[in-house]
Amino acid sequence: MYGKDKDDDKNAEQTADPGLISFFNKLPPKSPEKGTLRLFQRTAGGDEYFAAYGPDAVWVAQHVFHTNSVIKYLGPGGRAAGLPSVSLKTSVAQSTLREALTTKQLKIEIWVQEPGAGKKSAQFRLDKEASPGNLQAVEDLLFSSNDLLSAPIVMSVKLANAAAGQASTKVKALGVAFADTSRMELGVADFVDTELYSNLESLVIQLSVKEAIIPSGTSSGTSDRDIDLNKLKGVLERCGVVITERKPSEFMAKNIADVLSELLVPSSVLSGSSADPSTVIPQLGLPNAPAALYALTSYLSLLSDSSNHGSYKIRTHDLTQYMRLDASALKALSLVDTSGQSGTSRKNDTLFGLLNKCKTAQGSRLLGMWLKQPLTNLHEIRRRQDLVQLYVDAMGAKRIIQDEYLKFMPDMHRLSKRFQKGLANLENVVRVYQMVLKLTGLIQELTNTIEEYDDFAELVEDQYLKPLKEAEASLSKYSEMVEQTIDLEELDRHNYVIKPDYDPQLEALAQTISKVRDGLDEEHAEVGEELGLELDKKLHLENNQVYGYCFRLTKNDAKNLPKKFIDLGTNKSGVFFSTKKLKSLSEEYKEASQAYSRTQSTLVKQVVGIAATYTPVLESLNDVIAHLDVILSFAHVACSAPTAYTKPKVLENGGGNLKFLEARHPCLEVQDDLIFMANDIHMEKGASEFQIITGPNMGGKSTYIRQTGVIALMAQIGSFVPCSEAEMPIFDSILCRVGAGDSQLKGVSTFMAEMLETATILRSATSDSLIIIDELGRGTSTYDGFGLAWAISEHIASEIHAFCLFATHFHELTALDQQIKHVKNLHVVAHVSTEDEQRKISLLYKVEPGVSDQSFGIHVAELAHFPENVIKLAKRKAVELEDFGKVDKEDLEKFDEQTTKEGVQIMENILRSWVSQTTTMDVEGGDDDVEMGDDTFETQFKQLVDCIQAQGAAIENNAWLKDVIESLQ
Repeated sequence: MYGKDKDDDKNAEQTADPGLISFFNKLPPKSPEKGTLRLFQRTAGGDEYFAAYGPDAVWVAQHVFHTNSVIKYLGPGGRAAGLPSVSLKTSVAQSTLREALTTKQLKIEIWVQEPGAGKKSAQFRLDKEASPGNLQAVEDLLFSSNDLLSAPIVMSVKLANAAAGQASTKVKALGVAFADTSRMELGVADFVDTELYSNLESLVIQLSVKEAIIPSGTSSGTSDRDIDLNKLKGVLERCGVVITERKPSEFMAKNIADVLSELLVPSSVLSGSSADPSTVIPQLGLPNAPAALYALTSYLSLLSDSSNHGSYKIRTHDLTQYMRLDASALKALSLVDTSGQSGTSRKNDTLFGLLNKCKTAQGSRLLGMWLKQPLTNLHEIRRRQDLVQLYVDAMGAKRIIQDEYLKFMPDMHRLSKRFQKGLANLENVVRVYQMVLKLTGLIQELTNTIEEYDDFAELVEDQYLKPLKEAEASLSKYSEMVEQTIDLEELDRHNYVIKPDYDPQLEALAQTISKVRDGLDEEHAEVGEELGLELDKKLHLENNQVYGYCFRLTKNDAKNLPKKFIDLGTNKSGVFFSTKKLKSLSEEYKEASQAYSRTQSTLVKQVVGIAATYTPVLESLNDVIAHLDVILSFAHVACSAPTAYTKPKVLENGGGNLKFLEARHPCLEVQDDLIFMANDIHMEKGASEFQIITGPNMGGKSTYIRQTGVIALMAQIGSFVPCSEAEMPIFDSILCRVGAGDSQLKGVSTFMAEMLETATILRSATSDSLIIIDELGRGTSTYDGFGLAWAISEHIASEIHAFCLFATHFHELTALDQQIKHVKNLHVVAHVSTEDEQRKISLLYKVEPGVSDQSFGIHVAELAHFPENVIKLAKRKAVELEDFGKVDKEDLEKFDEQTTKEGVQIMENILRSWVSQTTTMDVEGGDDDVEMGDDTFETQFKQLVDCIQAQGAAIENNAWLKDVIESLQ
């Protein structure tokens, strides 16, 4: 192209593309600000690339290239009026689309150009679209080599009227449906919720919902239903869920039975036309969920993909089987990375990162699910704990299983999906075969372990050995099929081919190819001998993409090449030539190879089709492997922590106290250059269930209360915990209020967000909950904040009776222990010393009983190297504020109670006497003058003085009243 870069040609082509500009301008307006990123797949000079136009181009420039210099402007007008355009290589575009879906939580559209469309009439069609909860269309394009840490769950919500006798403004009936398209699973839930939708929030957290389908509101937006929808949106946005609105008419249940009969596996569908759908599919008998389910299946277009037919399962989700978590708890306890910035957090910054020592992708996904679904079933908690105990004791077996078996286990869930959609190849078939070969050794290692630790034999047999043995037996025929059909000797050369002797036609073609190769070698040897050149060092025989089989010599060696040889061409690598016999052999080889490929392709489809029948076995096996992987990960973390974890004693609901001895925050204690100070945590029902923690900034209050929540959650997912001894009841929820950020774009201030979170706690907490509150009331004035903090604390302590940890700088709040017996005060210890006439603070990070009388905020500012004049001014103003409105204790003790009462009575007598002498005071509306009948202001004042003088003797004899009058002069 005369030295021009390909990108220059690409841009030049786009600049002179009026058809594209015309087409783009007619598209409905969509932009990343509205949640959709649109890219166009294009071709220039045989190369494929992607392009973004308009607002999408600006977004790509700023978020991908981080500069506007990459933007080109198409059409007349240039920068002033042209269409912004940015080109992306295919790899960059795919990375951008992945980031948009997973991190930025955007929807995406991929448009492709219609074949045959000219420049003047450019036409594109929407080829693929996806959203954070629906990756079906782009899963293989964007995520074929990337592991998703959580399944893309999409949910739909049906709002319904409250049941008869319930106040509709306080109680909401909800029907929810959700889908995991990667696992081909549908789920439903029907429940009653508060006006704050706290149960729905817990469901969103439990399922890791990425996208929600809700009914659209009315155009006026002022009806009761619109108000409910706005509250619903607020909850979903707080959880980081992408919202998609659909017409209310789509939330109808009339055709859902027909849809499910197509989608569900045969054992789950209607057995006959006369059967009542709700008797065969009990989920259809729920009041509101079927309507939500129909809206969901319509949105996902599940029936349009034939691979979905007869493949889905359905289940009912019970909210009460897991601990309830809210969005604030997810962030406060640092369960997973919620920053939205991929790759910015360190591995141990989150509990997921700390505990994730899994060797398989499915194990990591299951761990992420467990963290958001802590158990409330004591039996299941103890089963997990016992399995962890086994591999804490059997560390040698744990290492063998992790390094020799789990490390080589593929993501069978993803492989199953490829088999079901007909996208699998021989490499996928072989990958499953290699996994099957590992099963025997894994089963033997598990068996050896329980022979040594026979106390766990029944548990391991039930949880792992029995399903693994069943899977091995089911997959034995699979192994035989692979060994009979696939040439395993070629695997070392990374060739995945069918055995030639598997099919007579394939075997005949293989013999032909072998015969041709022999002829090629003979011709190579003859020409080498004729030219006197050493084979492979001088004279090369190559299968060239353009010329087929041919000879190649360097330009220097080819100078004296006889003319009888056929000259094919010359490039920088040398001279290519052939002979009549070689050309004939090359043509024969090409024809035989193509025939072999066609025959093999048919056989590959047959092999892959047989392999696809094993997907139910693979899915079940995948779950077993994932479970084992997470349990071994827990055992690994428990033993490798700076101080070994301990097995917690978990008690029944509603019973028992909380006791964590030498408790540590698991994520902080592993940080480099940090020595963590352990603390005991005791909470006793009826004695110390509500604890107020005061102390200096940076003293460790937040860490202390958060580690309590983290340890409790770890115990209820079955993990060991960072304590020397641990005992706790089962909590039905962990509810947190630990800091709120502004969200002005949504019209929510810091204080409003704080109040919404607190309202959720007050409405949804029970006596079996764990509440964690950090610095409540800081978003408003001191007086309002303290008033709210006191009222909320008193309500939780006296009405809810939940275990609660309340960290605060309102030291006056510590007086609550005088009113409520089970409120206990704690403080973080700080040592204050005086050196060179300056107070210095040393933070000890120990929590002890009692109250801290100051916060040391200015000392923290000194540690942050504030300017000296700012520090001095802060200290002076702090003293002034502390003295403002302060009543001197000595003044309060100056007069006894009887003297004060007598003084008040004398003052009342004076005022009554004065009022009885005055006439009625009239105030003219609109005038500033005040008229008092015939009396003037001077007269009124004189009458007051007379009244006071009349009581002169009494005033002289009352010290308190005399002091008051003197202070007014």
